[in-house]
Amino acid sequence: MKRCLAAFAIVLSTPAHSAPDRISFLLGSEHVNATRDFVEFNPGVFVTWERRFDWTVGAYRNSFGRSTIAGTVAFPIASGEDWQIDLFAGAAWYPEDGRDFLISVGDIVPLAGIQGRWRYVFAQAIPQDGELADLVLSLGLTFPIGGR
Repeated sequence: MKRCLAAFAIVLSTPAHSAPDRISFLLGSEHVNATRDFVEFNPGVFVTWERRFDWTVGAYRNSFGRSTIAGTVAFPIASGEDWQIDLFAGAAWYPEDGRDFLISVGDIVPLAGIQGRWRYVFAQAIPQDGELADLVLSLGLTFPIGGR
């Protein structure tokens, strides 16, 4: 957990001109057709820089009950005044558990899926390999920061 917090502190200490545009709080997940019991309460915090592509980094309690850090890049595919839909990809560090995934590099696990935001709520759908689950759905709250 200390490593996760240290990495997150480094991200938040970036210069003001590159301050994040959004902060999000992960609340939980649902593992569709899970083959084992998972921790579904996954508190976490993420910051996003909204550019041509949205860049996000954060830390959260993963579904194995351990601390994880993750980074993603998202490509907006549709948006309106209060909503947005993106395709995203990235990676997460699952200490001690990454090797449990069908695809990983040590404890680094690739992430990809679709995400949506409506006002202050976000949701993600991440297809899985069918070994541990078919799909992971996550839900949280998101807020603009920095005067946006």
